[in-house]
Amino acid sequence: MSQAILRLPAVKFASGLSRSTLYLRITQGLWTKPISLGGRAVGWPDGEIATLNAARISGKSNGEIKELVAKLESDRKAVK
Repeated sequence: MSQAILRLPAVKFASGLSRSTLYLRITQGLWTKPISLGGRAVGWPDGEIATLNAARISGKSNGEIKELVAKLESDRKAVK
């Protein structure tokens, strides 16, 4: 399965969030942390963005989304 890494402008477009709201949600544990692409560049796997958007659309609570974020970030480490 191919997975694209989206940079901030694409994440903002896909999520509908502003930069400040996106980073606020990261500090609150409601959005996954970006991955380093080298230098000062960061991005997010597109599958995580789609999963988080689907969770919001389906009406998941903040607690459920925090659990989802923790799972998504732990799944990053399990990739072989």
